[in-house]
Amino acid sequence: MDYGVLLSTFVRETGEAASARLPQQRRLYACLRAAILSGKIEEGTRLLSSRSLADELRMARNSVLYAYERLTAEGFLVGTRQGTIVAAVGVQQTPLAAPSDAPVLSRRVANMIPQDAGMDDPLPFLPGTPALDEFPLAQWRRCMERAWRNIGPAQLGYMPVQGDMALRKAIAEYLRISRGVRCEAQQVFITGGTQSSLDLCARTLADAGDTTWIENPGYDGARNAFQAANLQLVPISVDANGLAPRLEDWRDTPPKLIYITPSHQYPLGAVMSLDRRLALVAQASATGAWIIEDDYDSEFRHHSTPLSAVQGLAEDAPVIYLGTFSKVMFPALRIGFMVVPPALAPVLRHTASRLMLRGRVAEQLALAEFIEAGHFTRHLRRMRRLYAERRTALHEALERNLSGALTVSGGAGGMHLSARLDLPVADTEVSRVARTRGLVLRPLSRFCLDGTQAHYNGLVLGYGSVSASRMDGLTKQIGEVLDAMVSR
Repeated sequence: MDYGVLLSTFVRETGEAASARLPQQRRLYACLRAAILSGKIEEGTRLLSSRSLADELRMARNSVLYAYERLTAEGFLVGTRQGTIVAAVGVQQTPLAAPSDAPVLSRRVANMIPQDAGMDDPLPFLPGTPALDEFPLAQWRRCMERAWRNIGPAQLGYMPVQGDMALRKAIAEYLRISRGVRCEAQQVFITGGTQSSLDLCARTLADAGDTTWIENPGYDGARNAFQAANLQLVPISVDANGLAPRLEDWRDTPPKLIYITPSHQYPLGAVMSLDRRLALVAQASATGAWIIEDDYDSEFRHHSTPLSAVQGLAEDAPVIYLGTFSKVMFPALRIGFMVVPPALAPVLRHTASRLMLRGRVAEQLALAEFIEAGHFTRHLRRMRRLYAERRTALHEALERNLSGALTVSGGAGGMHLSARLDLPVADTEVSRVARTRGLVLRPLSRFCLDGTQAHYNGLVLGYGSVSASRMDGLTKQIGEVLDAMVSR
């Protein structure tokens, strides 16, 4: 065997630059290991002596000894009286045949909504992305530094399952004042975000096969969480006043869970009316259903004061209130929260101790200070003004450049607009073509349960991360995409 050719081939296959960064001894070790695993050096082969191989490759003998010793320690080589032999490790000599079918997945995973291509890219109009360049990073960094200075050995273990008490108190006080939520710190659970909260609700409050009402169209993350818990999903239509269940829905498919986004329905943007909120609470109480209220971006209202949370409408409302800091601060923080009825807190604490990850002590301490010091409220005030400006700029640009092609709805709050396509083109195809031009236009039909997509053909446009000055040019790009598709 020509070891020089073997080594040079390995360098080319792994990349010249990558191999150049490795010391000689590591490069030789990696080359021999790869050759044994691939079958290029077969089991039972006697390798050259360390001195002979060093001479052949013109490298130090110690480099060869290092490679041989490490491979021997890992079980790839065996030292014998006859020399260094490749061990019988059961390496497959011939490539495995490609499977004829795709991997078989569980029904839970197979039914999950596929993420649209490019949804993780920071491109224009990606829904749910805040103005990250406007976040007061210097203030947050100082809060984090103080948190780490104050952390002692006792706080390096697992946190209490409900999270840091200082943060829970700060959240409870903020919610009582700003959202009309009836709560004390003992009712607050800190989670890893809304998805973590939804998963905990699904596993704690319902059994596999139980009926869950979801808004249709609605938040796909909730749908995935409930499907992963093997719950039976029933789509409930949404109108201008939010979730609109019929009498026959209560009679024929009584729910165990009801998921709502009442402050700013996702994705259509409707605000649930007060009479409908009261009726939903009364009916849920009468039938033993739990309401999961996702208040994901209620802080941003552009035309009026937001309605108080559904949770605060009655003393004993069967409501679990969910919130997140992903939209109001930044997604990488990965901190959300739940407010549960007092009677449910002990049960949920027991379940959460077994199902939830616990940690992020520094982030929780820093966030508590960030809220208590007033940074959070000041940041919200700035973002409200900024998002209102961007929402107005987008709405005006759509009317100016895409009148007759799109009809906008749901612009009273939040960080996105929903728009119905008034052209004979499929929203999924528009999304695909737009992605090739650097735009993320989420198709409205993707937010619907199977079999109901035909009723919704439109786009969801996130404007939180797009400056007002870019709206005109970007909406013209959308027009170019639509013109190209219509003229096919």
